[in-house]
Amino acid sequence: MAKKYVAAIDQGTTSTRCMIFDREGNPISSSQMEHEQIYPHPGWVEHDPMEIWSRTQDVIRGALEKGNVDPNDIAAIGITNQRETTVVWDKNTGKPVYNAIVWQCMRTQDFCLEWEKEPGANEKVNQKTGLVISTYFSGPKIKWILDNVPGARERAQKGELLFGNIDTWVIWNLTGGPNGGVHVTDVSNASRTMLMNIKTLQWDEEMLNFLGIPKSMLPEIKPSSHIYGYTVPNGPFRASIPISGDLGDQQAAVFGQVCFNVGEAKNTYGTGNFMLLNIGKTPSLSKSGLLTTVAYGLKEGEAVYALEGSMAITGAAIQWLRDNLRLFDDAADSEWFASKVKDTGGIYFVPAFSGLFAPYWDMRARGCIVGLTRYIRKEHLIRATLECICYQTLDVQRAMEADSGVPLTELKVDGGAVRNNLLMQLQADLLGVPVVRPKVNETTGLGAAYAAGLATGFWTSLDELKQNWKVDKRFEPTMSKETRDEMYRGWKKAIERAKGWID
Repeated sequence: MAKKYVAAIDQGTTSTRCMIFDREGNPISSSQMEHEQIYPHPGWVEHDPMEIWSRTQDVIRGALEKGNVDPNDIAAIGITNQRETTVVWDKNTGKPVYNAIVWQCMRTQDFCLEWEKEPGANEKVNQKTGLVISTYFSGPKIKWILDNVPGARERAQKGELLFGNIDTWVIWNLTGGPNGGVHVTDVSNASRTMLMNIKTLQWDEEMLNFLGIPKSMLPEIKPSSHIYGYTVPNGPFRASIPISGDLGDQQAAVFGQVCFNVGEAKNTYGTGNFMLLNIGKTPSLSKSGLLTTVAYGLKEGEAVYALEGSMAITGAAIQWLRDNLRLFDDAADSEWFASKVKDTGGIYFVPAFSGLFAPYWDMRARGCIVGLTRYIRKEHLIRATLECICYQTLDVQRAMEADSGVPLTELKVDGGAVRNNLLMQLQADLLGVPVVRPKVNETTGLGAAYAAGLATGFWTSLDELKQNWKVDKRFEPTMSKETRDEMYRGWKKAIERAKGWID
């Protein structure tokens, strides 16, 4: 009997989801659960890896049950994940030695600032990894765990500890954990560790030595579409199914948005925003504050690269309005409140809660709201929060254009926030180009499913995947260039106020 479905596990910053897709790329069923955000100190962010693994099992069972799906009808499983979030665990017990250190976490700031001062350090890191020295990436987080968890360095040197980003952690557990679990990652996730050489696609000995990380901790690097291993029959899938797709969440969205041609770009609106531009098979480095990253790899030793603009706090700023300031009960309400005012009343909100990411890369920056007067109501602040998401995207788009010389003609969008029509219209207005929302909005899970299905022959070619992509809505720009330029000038002034806040 021919298999009918491909499953995807999308392990994100705030929640875990399992989705099951049919051959046309339509979602058949989905189950999602949030997990706890742990803030031990200001600027520190952690997750409990055991809670994430528990949630993963729950959503798998939930998706199978909701869709009344027989596991034997599933051809393949794809994994996609919050990328730089770092787990170190005991390979014999499967127990983490510390909580997962989340990509947003700032605890390695002092180390990174000292490292940055070394002559030529940033250039060397950029040349080797395509990245910049930042608290964002996994390497310094692993070093922190080895330096600060009692006994961790000794155990790592003895070969007892394993490292993985969340993709590696989930695959290891699904394939048996301490009983033969496969310790693997793909090129897209490895390119976010600060430990992989962007040209050779192998772990870089010099980076490992500098950070003091034993190579024995690291997973094997494989293509993004490849049979890594099989689920254990006594696990949540209740069957032996190939796990054959693995992509970092933003790269998975590139794949799900079928941005397979040089010059195609997508922007994902999630906890943060991540805009990626396909630059082909040569890893050219940015001169404008962007990262060079692996978009995906379909063959051993080969990759397609992307320029990436990472914006740390976008959807998270809306969550902050909801959870910390209690301005509304549901994130979706932000659209209703923001539409009650015609503009922000002259205020700008720079949500630099984790410093500023692309294209500024300022670890010392902190959030600010500027331009306040007695006129301002909560509706203005909510609208300014939607606008700050659009301004950050505009910053990145301008950097991409400066690097590539290719003007953006339209922007494909995905992620939870794209359901907000006002946000999408503001984005089209501030970019001055159409914004295109696809029918299947959850392109992250879809991209992981596509990579998995390609490896097992469920889908046969990239052209077949392209035929599945369909438009839901196009948002055409209506704002004049003069208005856009004036608003953007105000944003740039606000950015200057946020920079360098921490001495």
